[in-house]
Amino acid sequence: MKYCPVSNLPIVERPHWKSVHNEKQYTTHMQRIGDDILLTSYEAEHDITVEFMDKELFCTVLEESGLVDKPVFMLRDLSLVSNVSYAYKKHLTQLIYQWQPNFRCIIFFNTQPEFQTTAETFCSIVPESTKVMIVNDYNEAINAVVAIKAGEDLPEEYEDDEDELYAHHKKDFLAATARIGWLNMLTQPINLPSEDDYLFPFFKAIESLQNDLLEKEKLTTKEIEEKSENCEKKIAEKTILLNAQLEMNKKLKALFDRERSILKSRIASQDMELTRVSTAIAEKASTLQGLFEKINTLNIDHGIKQDMVATCQNLIETEIIEKKLNTELTSTDSEFLSKLQRKHPNLNQRDLRIGLLIKLNYDTREIARSIGISTRGLESIRYRMHKKMGLSKHQSIKNYLVDLIAT
Repeated sequence: MKYCPVSNLPIVERPHWKSVHNEKQYTTHMQRIGDDILLTSYEAEHDITVEFMDKELFCTVLEESGLVDKPVFMLRDLSLVSNVSYAYKKHLTQLIYQWQPNFRCIIFFNTQPEFQTTAETFCSIVPESTKVMIVNDYNEAINAVVAIKAGEDLPEEYEDDEDELYAHHKKDFLAATARIGWLNMLTQPINLPSEDDYLFPFFKAIESLQNDLLEKEKLTTKEIEEKSENCEKKIAEKTILLNAQLEMNKKLKALFDRERSILKSRIASQDMELTRVSTAIAEKASTLQGLFEKINTLNIDHGIKQDMVATCQNLIETEIIEKKLNTELTSTDSEFLSKLQRKHPNLNQRDLRIGLLIKLNYDTREIARSIGISTRGLESIRYRMHKKMGLSKHQSIKNYLVDLIAT
């Protein structure tokens, strides 16, 4: 068991009462002196900037020491501290105000000259109910605790009234900078000295800075609100457009589904018609073939017999051709018709069918019979197609259609 060399109070240390900060290359240690004195110190090989409040470590020590919700003395050894981070300043200030009045006294010691002003700034904003002091070393810190426990007031000492007034002005000035910089308190009035005081310009400057920062914060808040409003407006507009587009897509899909259903019905109907026609052609071809065979067995005039046989053969060939013309289109035929229609949209369905049959090398008589018109009527249609496709007078429509699929 260790004992305090000044007060002879027992010192309690535990292995886990520390917080290692490898990245910043320092370790925070805590120990309890007596029943209610908590000492925080830092271990490092160089001066450090304290980055972390180590609140969890502080809570652990309080809980394991049975000091939760009980007044404690907080001592801080600042011998290695040259600066503290902005986050640490905010957290330390919040710690004091959130847990006050459980700090009976806060004492800083071994403060380096470059850190003295920061320590004094912190002291200036600690609530009046908590005594805060800056002393030279460990011995003075422990003696101050002993004196406070003994009921001594330990008032601050001043050389004269002017020194006391300066100390109060300095405290007010540092408190104003802390409220502005650490706590963002921009509406707190600043205690200005009289206008003939030599410190008045400094206080007036800090008051002006506070007002400027407050105005800047208002402008920033207004800009954020305007941007937020604009964003919400744009989101609402985009939402309306999106909903309108979705609704239009639904209508287009419904229209597409209806057209697809109609086309499927039409295809099914045409398939049935094609099956009927193919069956009828097959039946007629079979009947003609039977008639042809019977004519061959007849004992009649040879010339008449030959005419009848030729007529039957011609009819059979015609039926076969018509059956071919009514069969399903190949992919090449479909591609040809699509290309022909794209290039010459003024051609009607009959023109397209005639164009396909011309390309497939059917003669005029076969084409005319397949679409139910005379040969002369087909010649008239071919002439009009020639003009519709813009072909020259001596340009062959067949050669043009054959070349079309290759281009």
